[in-house]
Amino acid sequence: MALRFRFHTLMDVEKHYLRKEYLLFPFLEQHGVTGPPKVMWGKHDETRALLKSAVDTLSAQDEPITAGEARSVVRLVLQPASHAVTEMIDKEEQILLPMCLDTLTEEEWRQIQQQSPEHGFCLYDPPDTWRPETAPAAAESPETGRVRLASGGFSPAELTAILNTIPFDLTFVDRDDKVRYFTQGRERIFSRSRAILGRKVQFCHPPSSVGVVQRILDDFHSGRHDRAAFWIEMKGRFISIEYFALRDAGGDYLGCLEVSQDLTEKRALTGERRLLAYADREASDAG
Repeated sequence: MALRFRFHTLMDVEKHYLRKEYLLFPFLEQHGVTGPPKVMWGKHDETRALLKSAVDTLSAQDEPITAGEARSVVRLVLQPASHAVTEMIDKEEQILLPMCLDTLTEEEWRQIQQQSPEHGFCLYDPPDTWRPETAPAAAESPETGRVRLASGGFSPAELTAILNTIPFDLTFVDRDDKVRYFTQGRERIFSRSRAILGRKVQFCHPPSSVGVVQRILDDFHSGRHDRAAFWIEMKGRFISIEYFALRDAGGDYLGCLEVSQDLTEKRALTGERRLLAYADREASDAG
C-alpha cells in the first residue's frame, strides 16, 4: 500500500527530532533558553505517538476495507499524525530556528554540524558540508585534575563513584596481560585485592583454567576474536562473565576488559516498567 510506505518513510523524522533534542536544545539551554525546548520536546513525543499509531493501524489493514472504513482511518489516525508533523515544521520555521540564529555562536553551530551525522538526516543527506567562516575557537584549558575524554570528563572522585556504582565487576588487563585495575562495588561477585595489581592475569586463575584464559588472550592479541562469553550458576545466582578485547582507533590491542554481572533478578523480569512508574512509586511511598 502506497500510503503505508509513505508513513513508514515519514517515521524518518525521528532523526530530525533527535538532532534537535540532543544538539540544538543543549546549546540553547546553555544560554538560559529552557522553556521552548522543553515544550517542543513534549510535542515531539506527541507526534511520535501519533506516527506510531498511524503505522500500526496501516500495518493491521491486511484485508481490503470499505471506502467508509478508509475515510475513518484517514480522519481519525492518519490526518492527526500528518498534521502534527506539519505543525512542528511551522513551529521550527517561525520560532525555533530564528531563536537559534539569534542565540547560538558560530562555534556552537560548528559543533552541531560536526555531531549531526551521529544522528543522521531526515529523508535526505545534505550534499554539502558547512564550514564556519572563522577558525574554530581555541579549546578551553581543561580543569586541573579532571580526566578528559572525547565525550566529556570527570573528576577522579566522580569517575571512581561511577565505576564502583555500575552493576558490574570490571577488571582491566593491559596489553602485557597484567592486571591494572578493578572496580570495588558494594556487592562483589569475585574477590579481588590490590595485591593482584601488576600481576600476570594468567596467575590469577586456577591451573585448570589457565589454558583457556591463555587461548582467549592469544585470540584477542591476534585479532581473531574480540569477545568471549560464559555464564555459570554460583550459590543459587546466575552469573554472566564476558571478556572484551580493547583496541585503539587503529585497531591495535590495548588490553582486555573482564565484565562480570549477577543477572539473577534481571532474568526473572517480565512485562515492562516504564519511567513514569517511578513517580507512581514515590506517590505510594508518600501515602
